[in-house]
Amino acid sequence: MKELSPDEIRSFQQERGLHVTGELNESTTRAFEESRWKLGDRSLYLQQSPLMRGDDVATLQARLTEMGFNCGRVDGIFGSLTESAVKEFQKSVGATVDGKCGPATIIALLRLTKTISGGAPTQLRENAQQKNRGPALANKVIVLDPGSAPGEEQICFDIAQRIEGRLLALGATVFLVRGASNNPSEQERISFTNKNNADLLISLHTDRIDNSAAEGVATFFYGSDAHGIHSIVGERFASLVQREISARTDLLNCRTHAKTWDSLRLTQCPAIRVDLGYLSNPGDTQRLSRPEFRDTLAESFIIAIQRLYLAAEDDAKTGTLRISDLRSAGIRR
Repeated sequence: MKELSPDEIRSFQQERGLHVTGELNESTTRAFEESRWKLGDRSLYLQQSPLMRGDDVATLQARLTEMGFNCGRVDGIFGSLTESAVKEFQKSVGATVDGKCGPATIIALLRLTKTISGGAPTQLRENAQQKNRGPALANKVIVLDPGSAPGEEQICFDIAQRIEGRLLALGATVFLVRGASNNPSEQERISFTNKNNADLLISLHTDRIDNSAAEGVATFFYGSDAHGIHSIVGERFASLVQREISARTDLLNCRTHAKTWDSLRLTQCPAIRVDLGYLSNPGDTQRLSRPEFRDTLAESFIIAIQRLYLAAEDDAKTGTLRISDLRSAGIRR
């Protein structure tokens, strides 16, 4: 790979939904490697770790998904679900069923047109799974991931505990991926979430930059403009959290954004990250230091979680629902 300027690296990171640093870090180097593969450049198959990754895998997954074959999330990683979808496709076209996407399978893919209409199948599946879970929080498994970067660790852990207490009172099953003293790696947090078959992952963080004027709350969900895909439920949940916090506090609304960070991409359930203000901003720091403000943030999360599972006709306006309303409505087992 030719040497790139910081501006070129920043442009690539922005396009791929990565942290924009201008530095050629590990995640950016991996994304550059993935971006050089186009469908047809190589045979794709399930291999032992590390799994095959690339834009060609994402294109394959998107193509299979459009035709109704379940690859799971379009994440550019050739896993067991993708292999199963390839086998189902091969069976449907009378090709050799080996789960490998070689020249013959690719030609068959390119010749066929979409057979599914009425919305992307992954989106339909994701929405259906969410609706089938019902409105009660008592059967939900929610993982809270408090950030552990210097300066944010105590704030995020305290807010996570406040959310945990309220969720437990409503009957949900809650896991915190770290305690007050341990600090698992990002991959360990992802593995923990997937192993426990979570319904939602909420990653709590604060931000910090050189400009002290930067302020506000922002939420992030899995999505890739480069591949034209995103998590429907993740995006809706991120929007609900963003709107509830913005309505209930005076934090500046910095909107929701699609990103391809591993914590969002590799987590099997809908996952969001929330940056709850800037520690480099005196106003945000002062807000986050107040216990009553942290309580308000916790209540905002609870209401957003409940609204995610309510049918449209039962939903309430942003900023109006209260935890006491959930209890009185019997939305718990």
